[in-house]
Amino acid sequence: MTPAEATLLLNDLTAIASRAADAIRARPAATVAHTLKADQSPVSVADEAAEAVILDGLARLVPDIPVISEEAYQRAAPASLPPTFLLVDPLDGTREFLAGRDEFAVNIGLIHDGTPIAGVIAAPARRLIWRGAAQRAERATDHGDGRIGDVTAIHARPWPAQGAIATVSRSHLDPETTAYLAKLPVTRAASGSALKFCVIAQGDADLYPRFGPTCEWDIAAGHAILVAAGGAMTDASGRPLRYGDLAARLRVPGFLAWGDPARAAV
Repeated sequence: MTPAEATLLLNDLTAIASRAADAIRARPAATVAHTLKADQSPVSVADEAAEAVILDGLARLVPDIPVISEEAYQRAAPASLPPTFLLVDPLDGTREFLAGRDEFAVNIGLIHDGTPIAGVIAAPARRLIWRGAAQRAERATDHGDGRIGDVTAIHARPWPAQGAIATVSRSHLDPETTAYLAKLPVTRAASGSALKFCVIAQGDADLYPRFGPTCEWDIAAGHAILVAAGGAMTDASGRPLRYGDLAARLRVPGFLAWGDPARAAV
């Protein structure tokens, strides 16, 4: 599958993400039950409801493409992966959701040959959706039930001479990331979930560093959108990120997401 072919799936992937956002909105945080997984991260009935919507939608849309979803992976990890597969986090930022913040998201990323080639991120509480493939990146209003409006092209910005902004994790800020940022002339803005990628992709921030381990389904959709918007993403050492590493349990040790690709080469 080529990036151009992936672009043809964007409308349908957007509709699936919108319906998953509906499933989350139908279950307000104050009313949902949740438990802790083995890694002590929370999972709620809203996670499970969104996952059911996404898996059903993807099975109808692309029945021949395997889907790796966070909650399903915890139940049964695949033994192998083909070159093309989907990575899904049905509710990224469950801690933020349960805390009553609006910084949670639905992530759907399409991977080919280890690289994200299309991505959709929905922000249920904000009723916004970001999507990207090839050189096409957009933000839209989510009207629910798969309907969107106010579609606007978005672009990452060049590194500013002054006032650069680094967006960082609200819940997972690690000491190495803090030390890295201390060396740069940036202002920090904390946020939850993959929405940090969207802020960079639409030109409102410049850098998202994370040196702690991260699951691939947390970043694949954001990676695709950022690159489609003109940005760049590497591992923590500046090398290309590769997805589908089952030996690493689909985790990356760290990454750097840049609005200005020239900074990634520094």
